[in-house]
This record gives sequence, structure tokens and C-alpha cells, in this order.
Amino acid sequence: MEIKKIQNILETYSEIEIKLSNMNTDNLDHYAKLSKEYSDLKPLVEKSKEFLKLHEELKDAQELVEEHDIEIKKEAEEEVEILKRKILKLENELKILLIPKDESDERNAIVEIRAGTGGEEAALFASDLLRMYSKFSELKNWKVEIMDISQTDHNGVKEVILNISGKDVFGNLKYESGTHRVQRVPQTESGGRVHTSAATVAVLPEASDIDVEVLDKDLRVDIFRSSGPGGQSVNTTDSAVRITHLPTGVVAQCQDEKSQHKNKAKALKVLRSRIFEIETKKKEDERALDRKTQVGTGDRSERIRTYNFPQGRVTDHRISLTLYKLDQILNGELLGEIIVGLEADSNMKKLSE
Repeated sequence: MEIKKIQNILETYSEIEIKLSNMNTDNLDHYAKLSKEYSDLKPLVEKSKEFLKLHEELKDAQELVEEHDIEIKKEAEEEVEILKRKILKLENELKILLIPKDESDERNAIVEIRAGTGGEEAALFASDLLRMYSKFSELKNWKVEIMDISQTDHNGVKEVILNISGKDVFGNLKYESGTHRVQRVPQTESGGRVHTSAATVAVLPEASDIDVEVLDKDLRVDIFRSSGPGGQSVNTTDSAVRITHLPTGVVAQCQDEKSQHKNKAKALKVLRSRIFEIETKKKEDERALDRKTQVGTGDRSERIRTYNFPQGRVTDHRISLTLYKLDQILNGELLGEIIVGLEADSNMKKLSE
């Protein structure tokens, strides 16, 4: 890595620091933007300073290698090797920090879980995934809000839409999009045969009205009566809301609240996020991004993970990672271990370009 590039980073950081100290805080938006840029650069600056310090130490050690004293020369040669290894490690860390961040990583997320093939067993598995993401969110101090849910008579979930808010939610959960497969013996199976069923997960960055302008004239709003498991009515008033965005055909609905107004607000939030995802993908395609750098961050038809109950294992097929810790993963405790592996793999692919 070029020393000049490192020095440029430190200069930029110093310039922002000076601007912040002299800035009039009347323009809060500009101040907040600059403060964020300053904060984001801090980890990179700390590593950059350490990188320059090690280079100076290496330069001094290399000079000592030229000494005539055999003992000093030997010690200096050992020090040179140690410093070179430290610099190489730090260089890789700096390269990862220099990878452009996905602007959506810091956003909240809309998570959609749907039972796939496998009937009631698939619905029960979708319920397990709902619990896994809820538990994982709890451990991360994120807030989980159910936007809409459709359940079965046996505590299964046909479909659920979550709004998860907190720090870097989308950046953590974006790798969860895809088909999740389960292999286990259903409770109704008397012969003890292992059945395979699936559920799909879609993770969308939450969009605001600033990101996506939704005009009233472009919306068709349908009001209907909420229904519970097995089609049973759970609400005596017509409060469930379905919104169709006419220009794109995107549909979102919510029936979780008793208030029609609250259901409409939630449905609009989901609708915006779905439209935002479509527009974002369109821009990515226009920029002809290499899809090899995408680690299953949106294609819900891709089979990404298998949860095998008889063997107590979870396998993520994208990075060939198998963990015999199924209970801890479904409890949200070790899901982060898989996410870290996926993030590292994504970074390595971006670096190899």
C-alpha cells in the first residue's frame, strides 16, 4: 500500500477536523453530514497512523541490519521479519476498511419471512426463523415490530413482515435473503422419516419518504376485514389495509393493528421499502456491478442455508460453512458467527477485484 495514499487519508481527516471546529452549527444538516464522515474515518485513521509508525520502525531496523556487530545485526534481522508480518496484516485490514460501504448498511430493515414448500411443516419452520431473528435482534439491542402476520392453526407462520430498527441492521441481515431449507422429522410423522421443507426470507433496507416519493394519486387503497388462523375473523371492523402502487404494481398490506390509520402507515412503510429495493437494484444493474461480489443479498430463490435437525447442524452453502450448533443458531446466539463469515467472504471477493 502506498504511503502517499495513507498520508492523504490523514490529511483529509485533519481538514474535516478543522472545518468542524470552525463551522457555524446553523446548518445542522451539513454539520451532521461532516460529523458522520469524521466519525466513519476514525477507525481508518487509527490504523493508518499505526501503519506509518511501523514503517518508520522498519526503516530504523533495516538500517541496523547494515551494522558490523553480529549480535545487533541478528536482532535487527529478526525485528525486520516481525515488522514485515505486522505491516502485511495491517495492510489487509486497511484494504478492508477502504472498501466502499453500502450506503444502506446503516439503515433499519424490513424482513419478510414466507413459508415455502412443505405445508404445515414449512409454516412451523417459518415460525422458527421468526423466533431466531427476534432473539438475534434482542441480543443486538434492536427493536422488532411485527408489521403483518398470517398464522396457521398450529402456531405456524404463513407469512410475517418485520420492521427491525437499530444500529447497522440492514448491514448485518442483508445476507439472510434467500431460501432456508429444513430437514427434520415432523411431529405428525409416525414412521420417523425426515422431511424437507423450506421458507424464504427477503431483507429490504427501510426507505423513508425522502428516498421514495409516493403520490396519493398513484395509490389504490383497499380496506378489508382482518382474519386470523384458518381464515377466522379476529376483528369486527374493516381495519386491514392493502395498498397497490399503480405505476410499479407493488403491493403491501397490513392487518396487525386494530386501527385502519395505523395499518395504512405500516403498509406504506413496507411499500416504500419494496419500491426502494427495486430502484436500487435497477441502478446497480445500470452500473453493471459484478454479481460475483454479491453474497446472496437479494435473490430469494437461491438456496442459501440448510438446518438439519437429526444431525444438529446448520450449513451455509455460499461459504461452505457447517456448524454443529443448530440450537444455539436458532436461538439467535450464534447466528452472528455465520454473518461474520459471509461478510469476510464478501470483503475478500471485493478485494480480489
